[in-house]
Amino acid sequence: MDYEARILTLSDNAVTVQFGETIDPEINLRVQLAYKMINASGIRGIIELVPTYRSLSVYYDPAELSLSALKAEIEPLIKNIKAAADERGELIRIPVAYGGKYGEDLSRVAGLNGLSEQEVISIHTEPEYPIYMLGFLPGFCYLGGMDKRIAAPRLATPRVKIAAGSVGIAGSQTGIYPIDSPGGWQLIGRTPKKLYDPNREKPILLEAGMRIKFYSIDEEEFLRISGLEGGDEP
Repeated sequence: MDYEARILTLSDNAVTVQFGETIDPEINLRVQLAYKMINASGIRGIIELVPTYRSLSVYYDPAELSLSALKAEIEPLIKNIKAAADERGELIRIPVAYGGKYGEDLSRVAGLNGLSEQEVISIHTEPEYPIYMLGFLPGFCYLGGMDKRIAAPRLATPRVKIAAGSVGIAGSQTGIYPIDSPGGWQLIGRTPKKLYDPNREKPILLEAGMRIKFYSIDEEEFLRISGLEGGDEP
């Protein structure tokens, strides 16, 4: 499939480089490649780069860099970007305790799809999920690649508080709540890994372009990892 990048004016100090119109793994790979290339270019005046599903926003200082100069700098970088499978991001393994007090909606998700709880776990832990973008909460990942066999609607009434590390399903997406938060996703498990820690040198563990692989653990392992991560026991 042929994708042609377009540079669109976003504001008086930002442009958006758009690589397509749909949520597509190859389009997102191109976004991530553009992010890496522009970030490494050292173009003076660029303030921030924000990758999304299908575009990359580039914020710049107009006092140091004009719009025309910015376009002249980034056009050669994005013109011939080729996405390839071997350019996929780092794979991060995420342990999850499924069901019970860690995932109280697992049985509901299973029932909605005519599956057993173990079948839901097996399906959920099978793919490698690309991280398309971050948003909503610090470190919240928008993931692709969930099997539609375990899709489930959002809760009719959202919960007031969901524990950090909770793994949920909403529609045909899965994700992890990085901090305690209200939310309406169906909770199927919880990870003891800290996705967000303001006291860590790198507060946000995951980045757009990485990939996630979930794997199932028991409560004993959950508590052991929680201790290593400095997390609280449930």
